[in-house]
Amino acid sequence: MDYFAALRTFVRSVQLGSLSKAAAEERAKVSTMSRHISALEADLGIALLNRSTHRLHLTEAGRTLYTHAVQLLAGLDEARAETASLNRSPRGLLRLNMPGAFGRLHIMPHISAFLTDYPDIQLDVTLTDAMVDLIEAGADLAIRIAALTDSSLIARRLAPDRPLPVATPEYLRATPKLNHPEDLTRHACILQPPSGWYFRSKGESTDPIFVKLEGRLCANDFEAVRIAALASLGVALLPSWLVGEDIRANRLVLLLPAWEAASAVGPERAIWGVYPPKKVVSPKVTVFLDFMQKRFGKPAYWDKAAGT
Repeated sequence: MDYFAALRTFVRSVQLGSLSKAAAEERAKVSTMSRHISALEADLGIALLNRSTHRLHLTEAGRTLYTHAVQLLAGLDEARAETASLNRSPRGLLRLNMPGAFGRLHIMPHISAFLTDYPDIQLDVTLTDAMVDLIEAGADLAIRIAALTDSSLIARRLAPDRPLPVATPEYLRATPKLNHPEDLTRHACILQPPSGWYFRSKGESTDPIFVKLEGRLCANDFEAVRIAALASLGVALLPSWLVGEDIRANRLVLLLPAWEAASAVGPERAIWGVYPPKKVVSPKVTVFLDFMQKRFGKPAYWDKAAGT
């Protein structure tokens, strides 16, 4: 038995929740993958997985082996990457996680150009708004939009994340004028929890003011809030990367341009590339971040569109 191949089969099957998905990823037969698992179980003398129709479930022994195998394989991958990096040729499979809306708008449109520039790289892209454990998921890199707290991950800032208050011209024609954040209390607002926004005058370092707001619609998804805003249901606070083109096309109007807005106080939110700490960063990770940072521009093209 090739023990490393068997362990990789075991770990990747658990991560994907399916032997068939792991087999498809490796371009191998399901029967071959199944033999790897069976060989491990025979060698250890204990069952590692309970198989159901739709999902694999770890036994207690399986959880123990999985924990150690992930660390072992990560160490092997790091050793291979450190050695291969002496060549510095970006190549291999890059597993990437990213938020759904941002990925669809600002990553996927550039993927064709990236793959053309780097023909020896293959991409496995997962779009998810969940905060994925990169090591557990076997991912090389994630794009995250957040205020990063202390983390064991390495982060590169790719662009700011600017929330903008917006509404349609049609909505604004029928409602009171907005000259100050407090004027929002006389408007319908499309909310995401909590029920209020923070504002600070641009160029000032004073504490932000909190404006408690009312609205008939609350949604926990940026794309849903954008759709509601475009339907003239009220004022929304949305990131510039989502509404920059809407503002350029005058589908939405940027409100209170002399103020900086936020849905919460705390560390700066930004768009980051994050990856597990390693002695040598894989060239495929570095070139992807370099490529996207250049494509986004400084300031980012969506901020230019929004006029911020």
